[in-house]
Amino acid sequence: MATIIETRGLTRHYGRQTAVDRLDLEVREGEIFGFLGPNGAGKTTTILMLLGLTEPSAGSARVLGHDPVLDPLPIKRQVGYLPENVGFYDDLTARENLQYIADLNAIPRAEAARKIESALATVGLGDVGDKPVGAFSRGMRQRLGIAELLVKDPRLMILDEPTLGLDPDGTLKMLDLIRDLNRSRGITVMFSSHLLDQVQRICHRVGIMIQGRLVAVGTIEELARRKLGDASGPSLEEIYMRYFKEG
Repeated sequence: MATIIETRGLTRHYGRQTAVDRLDLEVREGEIFGFLGPNGAGKTTTILMLLGLTEPSAGSARVLGHDPVLDPLPIKRQVGYLPENVGFYDDLTARENLQYIADLNAIPRAEAARKIESALATVGLGDVGDKPVGAFSRGMRQRLGIAELLVKDPRLMILDEPTLGLDPDGTLKMLDLIRDLNRSRGITVMFSSHLLDQVQRICHRVGIMIQGRLVAVGTIEELARRKLGDASGPSLEEIYMRYFKEG
């Protein structure tokens, strides 16, 4: 299985504070990788370095075979990033917002129109494509954010707390959508979250970040066997708390 994301000794300092400390990480093609940790653990800083939006203080990263510092454009073309707070033009419709993104990515108008209709249908917003985004709920805005990524036909999606602030129904719809895109389109997903039950629900493997350090990587069963000595019916919460207390 090919490696989509690879970091070696990736480090980021802000003054005397170390946000990410010598991170060695691999995300494999076709998986949903749960990037787990409390707020302030270094997850978002790691993502920004992977996207070439923040330069590392030390170490290296490769995303889809490219260095984010030296060769960021191929990464931006092939990676879809959904930040914690998605920004749209509220006075524009959903379709107009997606057309704006298509224009920024130099997608020809006819091709863009097809992709926009497909993306809106995929995320369940086909019937509200001509409504101003300012009238959308948070759940609808998050799904529109996924549609924005799909317009680019990404090989990799990096999602930073994509269910934060959603009600239970909106959360289930978002998780089902992520899982379906992974299964039906083969999109690799890096799912950054501090919500343990959601990570356990959809992720193939998880990495646990605590105070800037990656303290564990593996399937939930592997981590349970390693930390609890038992892989039968493991709870990610119990595994996480063991690492958190030791970290």
